[in-house]
Amino acid sequence: MNTLTERLHRRSVLRSMAGGFGSLALAAVATGEALAEDAAGPLSPKQTHFAPRAKRVIMLTMTGAPSHVDTFDHKPALAKSGGTGRGRKLMPSPFGFRRRGEGGLWVSDLLPNIAGQADELCLLRGMHTDQPNHKEAQQAAHTGTAQFVRPSLGSWTVYGLGTRNTDLPGYVALGPAKGPNFGSGFLPSVYQATGVSVPGGSSRPGGMARPRGGAAAEAVPDIANPVLPPSAQRRQLDFLQKLNRGKLARDGRQPQVRALMESYELAFRMQSSMPELVDLSKETAATQALYGVGREPTDGFGRQCLMARRMVEAGVRFVELTHGDWDHHNDIESGLRSQCAEIDKPVAGLLADLKQRDLLKDTLVVWAGEFGRTPHAENGTGRGHNNKGYTTFLAGGGVKGGFAHGATDELGYEAVEGRLHTHDWHATILHLLGLDHERLTYRHAGRNFRLTDVAGKVAEDILA
Repeated sequence: MNTLTERLHRRSVLRSMAGGFGSLALAAVATGEALAEDAAGPLSPKQTHFAPRAKRVIMLTMTGAPSHVDTFDHKPALAKSGGTGRGRKLMPSPFGFRRRGEGGLWVSDLLPNIAGQADELCLLRGMHTDQPNHKEAQQAAHTGTAQFVRPSLGSWTVYGLGTRNTDLPGYVALGPAKGPNFGSGFLPSVYQATGVSVPGGSSRPGGMARPRGGAAAEAVPDIANPVLPPSAQRRQLDFLQKLNRGKLARDGRQPQVRALMESYELAFRMQSSMPELVDLSKETAATQALYGVGREPTDGFGRQCLMARRMVEAGVRFVELTHGDWDHHNDIESGLRSQCAEIDKPVAGLLADLKQRDLLKDTLVVWAGEFGRTPHAENGTGRGHNNKGYTTFLAGGGVKGGFAHGATDELGYEAVEGRLHTHDWHATILHLLGLDHERLTYRHAGRNFRLTDVAGKVAEDILA
């Protein structure tokens, strides 16, 4: 039986030969080099700066800032501190830690399933950021800046690499994809995230009927055309693209017009590629159970993680998942336990599934919040914001497994070893994808811009 990847890839190749931007290629012969560049399409695969370790990214964003001292940064001194430190009342972690895997990484008992994948994890314990507030820190983590609207990490990735399946978006956000965290900034709009909802499951209100068009229509708004059949849509789109090519011929280089044309073509192709991709019923019962699909509290995020695997397997370059409510200013013992229970099995299932499909070796999985939490108590039962030290992890994609890089001080307040700023983190992710963050630039407003601004250093020590 053909795999989903093989079927979608073959369909993509046939469509690129038979239509879509094929008509644009013919026009390029008559109108010169600019249109010849258009013929390849802005999403066509591009040459990397050097050999990549990873081909694709799954980014797991935990909004609200998970507490590092309760998950991946074990602090025995916090429990022995006597209750005070730096003039504040300290709060030892209420959760146990154990050494996990052959590498002996300390991981909290809150995450037993992820702990079972410890030998795949590369913990970055020296993270820090300039931003102490959620909105600004989240934007910086995605775009490299909190002050201006800039392209997101996913947009820069697809701009630098192109996509691996022309029938699917290069950058997908599973869930809402609005705002600068998912936008393309000054890059052409074709590089922004396409929002895809995960159909079905307990996250869907009970009794609500699916929209016309089934799972695909539920996942992507307006994916199905209720008025015109595909043949009529194709004729309509050909006429529209003819007008757009005329504008290109008159005006010369117009990146936004080119991006709009590609977006139209992609939307047309997605009508046939998306229904099969978003249908999770195609997965075996064993695979769904691996992700915790069909049971609480893991069903919602489990479906997202399973969909992410299907997306990257089918050729999507960058997929981002978001899980919220990690902002525990009060009752962290109950709140953090609940949030970890929702993501622990799905994340571990994702890592295990990618590995058994031989995809983890060149898929970079990123797990991160926008910053960490304080070792001292806030309101007696919670923790405050801490941008000076926190933990993220990478897995697969050419990083060392069972490895911890960097450290915070003995109480977990501040990164003191292996310090990685957001710019360093971005530079390292791009490096793993074969992209030099100093050379990946875009000309805008009279100068070259890049994701890492004028900073950023690759964390060479974590490379496998």
